[in-house]
Amino acid sequence: MLGETGKETLMTSLKEIAAACGVSVATASKALNGYPDVGKKTTLLVQNTAKKMGYLPNSLARAMRTKTTHNLGVLFIDKMQSGLQHEYFSSLLESFKATAESKGYDITFITQHLISNQSMTYLEHCLYRNCDGVLIASVDFHDPMVTELANSNIPVVTIDYIFDGCSAILSDNFGGMKLLTEYVISKGHTDIAFIHGEQTTVTQKRLAGFFKACQQANLKIPKKYIYQAGYHDPKSSEQATRALLTLTHPPTCIFYPDDFSFVGGMNELERQGLHIPYDISVAGYDGILLSQVLRPRLTTLKQDSLKIGQAAAAKLIENIEHPDTFMPEQVMIDGYLLEGQTINTL
Repeated sequence: MLGETGKETLMTSLKEIAAACGVSVATASKALNGYPDVGKKTTLLVQNTAKKMGYLPNSLARAMRTKTTHNLGVLFIDKMQSGLQHEYFSSLLESFKATAESKGYDITFITQHLISNQSMTYLEHCLYRNCDGVLIASVDFHDPMVTELANSNIPVVTIDYIFDGCSAILSDNFGGMKLLTEYVISKGHTDIAFIHGEQTTVTQKRLAGFFKACQQANLKIPKKYIYQAGYHDPKSSEQATRALLTLTHPPTCIFYPDDFSFVGGMNELERQGLHIPYDISVAGYDGILLSQVLRPRLTTLKQDSLKIGQAAAAKLIENIEHPDTFMPEQVMIDGYLLEGQTINTL
């Protein structure tokens, strides 16, 4: 409950703004909150005047009035603990943040936060921070705490995973990998190895896209060419590359889990005296800046992190602001090929 001093401070500010604009306090209040029954000219005048006068709306009063806090939670957990140094996700989250802030929302990162030396579940942290909605990205989606949050009454949007009743923004991992594989096959490669990441829905879709392209080209890929490593983990890709090169009939092209993981493979190829793409061809995934500053430039599939972040913010805010008409939706975002210089023509 607001104290009397808080009320008086808020009302006085509104009175000053209203007086400066020559409108009523009620009109000034509506203009500041974007009510449609106030003309655009008046709304612009009031908002500009408020800004010049240094007016800051009382967020608690706004939350009590609109039953929202304009605070969005972000649940992001990177197993490799690279945090926002993970360029794909940092770009995605920056896009999400920019879009949310343009709509008047703040961002809070959700963790198993410690309050009075007691850990909280993700849902409890969201409730503690009064989050209007939550973006879930790069987590173990089978974690009971994640499931609890997705099944709660808090609006949720996910990245590359589908929960019933939640909107999901999906990078076209099946189509992207199929496109990349078709490109490599068009260059004459038939002995293609695929080092993939952990067993997730993203991995399943990329493997399906890879095998679909090979099937359509009547290529049979031996099981020994399919090797599991880890996402964003150069060390495991280095080890996988070493194992593939020891085969009696090694591949002519190797796919890596992502562009950053390729660095481990690149180190192993150089260690064995192999030159890209003359001795062996390689391809990454994600299309991060690193892939385009390497020499030779890495052939990769660019995921549109900008559009993914924008779409995630838009769907989450739509759910928050229009709950009566909102319908959960799966939004697919296409990527595109960056040809690079690491695929040789056979």
